[in-house]
This record gives sequence, structure tokens and C-alpha cells, in this order.
Amino acid sequence: MSVLFENFGFRALWTPELLVGLLIIGILYLLVITKWRHRFKDSKPVSLKQKIYFVLALVALYIGWGSPLYVAGHIMISFHMTQMVFAYFIATPLFLLGTPKWFFQAVIDRFRSPVTEKVFRVIWSPIVALFLFNGLFSFYHVPLMFDTLMQSVVLHSLYEYLLLFAAVLMWWHMIAPLPNAFPLSDLRRVGYIFANGILITPACALIIFAGAPLYQTYTDPTIWASVMAFCLPAGAEVPMALFSGPNSFAFLETRMDQQLAGVLMKIMQEITYGITIGYVFKQWLSKEKQQDGELTISDIPTVKS
Repeated sequence: MSVLFENFGFRALWTPELLVGLLIIGILYLLVITKWRHRFKDSKPVSLKQKIYFVLALVALYIGWGSPLYVAGHIMISFHMTQMVFAYFIATPLFLLGTPKWFFQAVIDRFRSPVTEKVFRVIWSPIVALFLFNGLFSFYHVPLMFDTLMQSVVLHSLYEYLLLFAAVLMWWHMIAPLPNAFPLSDLRRVGYIFANGILITPACALIIFAGAPLYQTYTDPTIWASVMAFCLPAGAEVPMALFSGPNSFAFLETRMDQQLAGVLMKIMQEITYGITIGYVFKQWLSKEKQQDGELTISDIPTVKS
């Protein structure tokens, strides 16, 4: 990692514009849950756990979209895949867990109308969410698509935002931060999580079992140089020594690096989905206990006179 610090400056390594943007989001979050909370209907104090979740989400998104991993991900695909894990499988669910229910409800009520309700019924459908994220994720890793996006800052950024939106839709139905909005039963939520795990497998398998390196971004020095140029100030010379040679940052052979990337994504996906299944079962058991403890009219013994 020291090689990166020797060849790249502060802006390339730490993405300060992203850091500032996330700090602003964090400040707005604190204002909403404290000073501005009274403006929201049925608002309640936010627990320390939720605050920690939201802060961790900001940190995870920064690691995924900025930090030295951003530069490293342009040199080795395993680092690029690590970025995706942080952004779409760690930051996204933490954002949903850290945001209070009354804020989600206020946003829904604010934009609710007969037209928007029909639109959101389609967009927020579990089936749409299921295929949108996994489809976008798989399409992203088609070699032609990947190399094209990596060579365009604008297109790559737009695709990242689209993936983040799709990830929010997907995780919404897993975590159910607002149970009465687009609900799935607990059993169907578990099935939905398994379905997501199955649909992401082909993309991981393509990367793991390919007989040769798939992406010119990591094999063609000309394309690599054009991609790396986006990490540097205008006019700066691309450090070609990082691509190959004794001072190369890539410490794995290209195909092995690609295989590691696919394995890493599949393992981390299984871990995050496994934790989520545990979370769903915990909610499920909690509901069952509440229902068992409720006193109904039929439970009250009648007194015969």
C-alpha cells in the first residue's frame, strides 16, 4: 500500500469531495433527529444503536466510493470488488437500519398521491427490486460493459448511483425498516434473501471460473493508463511502473486476482445475507412472542351467575 502513497497525492487517495459530502449528510442527519425532530409527525428519540449504524454506513460508503481503495481498485479487481462490498452490502443496509421509521413515513406521506402511489407500487415491488439490483450487478461485470464504464468518469458515477438506488430497493424488502410499507411476510423475506443469493451467483461464477483474464482495464496498459488518468490531476503523468515490473502494485497474477475478486464477493454476500436471515428470524420470534402474550376476548374466562 505504501506504493500508492508514493505515487498519488492527497486528492487521488482520499477523495476529499466525497468526504465533505458525507460529512454534510451526517450533519443533516443529526439535525433531523435532534433540532428538527419536532417537525415530523409521531417522531421519537433515535437510539444510540441507530446513530452508530448511520455513522458506520457513512464510513462504509466512504471506503467503498473513496479512500485509497478507489485507486487500488483501478489496479486490482479484488480491491474493486471490496469497494462494491462496502458500498452495496454493508453501507446500504446500515443506512436503512440507522434511519428512524418516522422519517421514512414522513417522506412517504410527503410525496403520496394517487399517481406516485401507483408508480411506487411498481418500482418498490419485491420482484422489481430482486431483478433490478442483481441484473445491474451482473451487467456491470460483463467485460465490455465494465471496461467501457471504467473509462468514463460520468458513466461510471451514474451507474454507481443507479446501483446504490437498486441496492436500497433490494435491502428494503430484506430489512423492512417500515413494516407497513410494501410488506412481505417473514417467511417470504427469508425466501427473498435466498433468491438474491442465487441470482448473484452467475456473475460471481463468471469471474471465478473464467479461463483467462476478462477485463482489459487490468490487462491492457493503454486502457489502464486512460482509466488511471482519472485518478490524477489534469496533465499529470500516469505511473506506468505500477502496472507491471518490479514496482508494480499488483501482487497477484491477473487471473488469480480476478478469481479472488469473485470468491470475495460471493463469501461476503453469503455472510451479509446470513446475518440478515438471523435478523429476520429474530423479528419473527419477537412477533410470535408478542402475539402469544396478547390477551384476547376469548381468553377472558366467563363468570357464571
